[in-house]
Amino acid sequence: MASTYLYRSPSSAGSNTTWTFSFWLKRSAIGLDTVPWATGYTSPQIDESMINLGADDQLRFNIAINDSTDVTVKSSRKLRDTSAWYHIVVACDTTQSTASNRIKFYINGEQETNLSLTDYPTQNQSTFFGDTNKTHQIGRQPRSSNYLDGYMNDVAFVDGQALAPTVFGETDSTSGIWKWKDFTGVTWGTNGFHLKMGNSTNLGLDSSGKTNNFTLSGNGRQAKDTPTNVRATLNPLVTYGTNQNALTEGNNTLTGIAYHRPSPPTIAVNKGKWYFEAKALSGTATKWWIGLCDTEYDTLNQGAISSSANYIWGYDNTTNAVNQRSQCIYANNLRGGGSIISISNIFSAGAIAVNDIYAMAVDLDNQKVWYSKNGVWHNGSASESTTWNSSYPDDTNLDADRFYSIGVGGENSKWSTNFGNGYFGTTAITSAGSNGNGSLFEYDVPSGYYALNTKNINTYG
Repeated sequence: MASTYLYRSPSSAGSNTTWTFSFWLKRSAIGLDTVPWATGYTSPQIDESMINLGADDQLRFNIAINDSTDVTVKSSRKLRDTSAWYHIVVACDTTQSTASNRIKFYINGEQETNLSLTDYPTQNQSTFFGDTNKTHQIGRQPRSSNYLDGYMNDVAFVDGQALAPTVFGETDSTSGIWKWKDFTGVTWGTNGFHLKMGNSTNLGLDSSGKTNNFTLSGNGRQAKDTPTNVRATLNPLVTYGTNQNALTEGNNTLTGIAYHRPSPPTIAVNKGKWYFEAKALSGTATKWWIGLCDTEYDTLNQGAISSSANYIWGYDNTTNAVNQRSQCIYANNLRGGGSIISISNIFSAGAIAVNDIYAMAVDLDNQKVWYSKNGVWHNGSASESTTWNSSYPDDTNLDADRFYSIGVGGENSKWSTNFGNGYFGTTAITSAGSNGNGSLFEYDVPSGYYALNTKNINTYG
């Protein structure tokens, strides 16, 4: 998150030649310089070491001495998946006689041998990570305004050893996928640390036993999105024409442009029962909308959208509207398949207003959808109530066995979504509703309905 980072100044010197940095990373933006880990000193000259992903989305290790770049090792692979967690390990040992053994990159357990730049450190070259006069920073480059835009978890630094990724992760015996593991028995060295982050309310708390704690600068917060349970966020890689919504705050906040554009999530589902909340932050009464759309039909139409056309799920029969297998609340009407679904004023409280919180309960096993506003369910217009009524859905106009995206959209308006992290943007929910099943929502979740995340998909989807 912009302007947020962790920092620590070592009080004792550690190894400047040999170390391992391991971390899990989920990116929120691509094509931007983002810095997971750096150390540096800016007076009288800039001496700095840094592990970052550049604007080319490639992993690199860099050393700058006397204001000039001296070392750059860079992978060829581009890390552009904003829906997944990457496990990255950088192992350094500049005492090695073979140059290629001095810096090693591992991504999801595999060593990166296809490198685009190989300006390795000289033998026994200092990397500054053991210096006491340099500040260690996680999420920020010391001499610039480049910050991490995304999520980090299970961050570990081992001082004095170049370790393999198998110390920190493992291959799942069933799926063959590289996964997180709870590692023990590590000898951390003088300045080693282990920040669990997603498992701790104190982001800078060192769990290694070395008490090498970090201080938080900014408003960073603990997220329930972790490598063991990946949660949906809005997806910046889905494009509609040339003009797109701006996504911020971990891809959980949408700021609309001058034309209507949807922002679907990173997870689409074709079965199961799901719950979702979104809070309106700014705009006029007719500029927000919330709904769902069949991903196949949506994908087929994305490329046809011009830069000056509206694109609203379920809205109408114009050229650029999604009018099949889609629905939304727009201008206080429930719309689907290109028409109003017999409900012209879906909530008696009126049109969407700033700070209204809308929720959806979606049953894809029985093709039913319910909407609520500020904790009051519409219940198929039978009777609005804070109690959800399973007998009265707002719509049944869905097809079985199709993948659907559940999301929001707008024009010159702003939404913040909550897929179960417990926040609307950077604002925590006021009070958690019941039946969150490990997720945090503002209002009570209907029994048997779940947040969009990989754990729930594997269990209930």
